[in-house]
Amino acid sequence: MDAINIIIPKRMKGERLDAVLAKMMPDFSRSKITTAIKSGDALINGKTFKPKEKSTGLEIITFNFSQKENNDWLPEKIPLSIVFEDEDIIVLDKQFGLVTHPGPGNWTGTLANALLYYDSNLSKVDRAGIVHRLDKNTSGLMVVAKNSKSQKYLVEQLQSHSISREYSAIVYGYMISGGSIEEPIGRDPKDRVKQAVVSNGKAAKTHIRVIDRFKSHTHVKAILETGRTHQIRVHLSYMGHSLIGDPMYGGRVRFPKKASEDLKESLMNFNRQALHSKTLTLIHPVTGEKMTWKSKLPDDMTKLLKVLTELDSG
Repeated sequence: MDAINIIIPKRMKGERLDAVLAKMMPDFSRSKITTAIKSGDALINGKTFKPKEKSTGLEIITFNFSQKENNDWLPEKIPLSIVFEDEDIIVLDKQFGLVTHPGPGNWTGTLANALLYYDSNLSKVDRAGIVHRLDKNTSGLMVVAKNSKSQKYLVEQLQSHSISREYSAIVYGYMISGGSIEEPIGRDPKDRVKQAVVSNGKAAKTHIRVIDRFKSHTHVKAILETGRTHQIRVHLSYMGHSLIGDPMYGGRVRFPKKASEDLKESLMNFNRQALHSKTLTLIHPVTGEKMTWKSKLPDDMTKLLKVLTELDSG
């Protein structure tokens, strides 16, 4: 991205510089502007300044969004399943086993690396256009922004809960009915790698609807109202209905009494959490159109449901 020069109007004298710039640059989020100021990508007469400093009026601020976070992310030829694409967004169906973006232990081979290979222009957008993530072993629908304006709009939709995300999950136990789980989520004080329901966590709300019941398992729909890390996995585990195949929140594989060999084999060989992002609904960031996409269940979840159905009817 080229440098941007902003002249602060005299009428804004005395206002905080980060607030002024957020008003004058509506295509960029307040947090992105604040980050640019703190990292030295925004300068007044070649000198750094603090977000809380007050405007004197008529100063010239030069922005150079260097996209530092993306600089070390390498394009990689990794297959992508594109469901929809136009000039502003990409909707894709992520396969399980794919990490969303680079981080400790996974600097390559991620969805972000694949996106940068698919469209090199995404190197100009924060986080290669990614606005929300799916866990490595969760499959299904995601939206990616192709420019900063669309990214800002989509992030705002996520924050206002106007993007609807529905998941299919297969859980342990016979769930009598669905309901809403509204319990705060934060780092597990006993294990910093995990999340947990904790009193000082961030507000989190998940709606659960039963799709089908089996003798010892339940197929449910989970609808996110917030988007905390591992939210569905944590909330369902908290309910006593952890996801099949989830080693972090489900523990060891559990067999019901008098389980058949087919069921034991199916549960033992299900090697990821049984969670799929099935439906995505959002308002297009440019056209304003309400759009919905649906993804069919992946083969592994379909096969598991078939085994459960056959055992119940047998």
